[in-house]
Amino acid sequence: MLFKYISLLFLCAPCFLYPQAEAHYSIRTIAFYNVENLFDTVNDPNTFDDDRTPSGKDQWTTDRYKKKIENISRVLSEIGTAISTTSPDIIGLCEIENRQVLEDLIAHHNLNDKGYGIIHYESPDERGIDVALLYKQSAFIPAHTSSRRLLLINDEGERDYTRDQLVVQGFMDTEKIYLIVNHWPSRSGGEARSEPNRIAAAKLNRRIIDSILKTDHAAKILSMGDFNDDPTDTSLKITLRAGGPRSSSNTMQAMHNPMEKLHKKGLGSLAYRDRWNLFDQILFTQNLLDSDANTYQYWKTGIFKPSYISTQSGPYKGYPFRTYSGGNYTAGYSDHFPVFVYLIKKAK
Repeated sequence: MLFKYISLLFLCAPCFLYPQAEAHYSIRTIAFYNVENLFDTVNDPNTFDDDRTPSGKDQWTTDRYKKKIENISRVLSEIGTAISTTSPDIIGLCEIENRQVLEDLIAHHNLNDKGYGIIHYESPDERGIDVALLYKQSAFIPAHTSSRRLLLINDEGERDYTRDQLVVQGFMDTEKIYLIVNHWPSRSGGEARSEPNRIAAAKLNRRIIDSILKTDHAAKILSMGDFNDDPTDTSLKITLRAGGPRSSSNTMQAMHNPMEKLHKKGLGSLAYRDRWNLFDQILFTQNLLDSDANTYQYWKTGIFKPSYISTQSGPYKGYPFRTYSGGNYTAGYSDHFPVFVYLIKKAK
């Protein structure tokens, strides 16, 4: 199995004690990307995908679809490569329409030599968008997968259909980890009015995490996604119990959120009305901070935003370069920047 090795000084306790020593680490990258409506061109009569068809409002042609696949595959191939020199080992995705778009994505020449596998379930979302997980088959072996439904009721007392939460348990280089991929309800209708839906999503996520920890007390769990809330909002900070500083109590149950520090610096993964939000986050159990150096532990996090996925001019300069802007096709990438974390362990 091929590892990417890095040499780091002053990274672990032995290096602090003996700064002249150089430790060698293997590194794995875990990424998440909201790809903004990655739809095929086929009309699905069971969902509201009519805009993303050749005859729909967006005039979503085969050429435009192919351009979107090319754009997204390029981004995925480059996330984290500044240090790892290879594409991410695990990628969570949201706003994908179906398995076929995932097949087309990993078959593109930007990714087809990476050996990605796909984990995907159809969600009941009204727009037909799902979450999914891509994984390098050389790095990760899935053992169990499931799709957990979020039940919401709207103001009229009717079912509000939304995305499931994808749960995957598997082995990364023989080490067991758990992954949850999320796309929580949007802020449509206003932040305050829609907040109960995201709190409900946080409660479901918390139940999933607690159920894993009940049977596997030392479980290493990463929960990633577009949460449609910032790290300091109630759904994440209070309901999910995810924060930046270490918790003095319930350490194993609390989730560490490295994105909180980035958010407090004013950094974000999407922008709206001159305000940056950091809805895209990767959280994990505290034991990924405390692990023995011979097992995977958290190293660092980042927002991937090379210049080519940013708008280059005009009033939205610096914002993510979207596929459509103001109703016009711009051939861009997404309205979100991807995020990622590095996990490392001492190399043998």
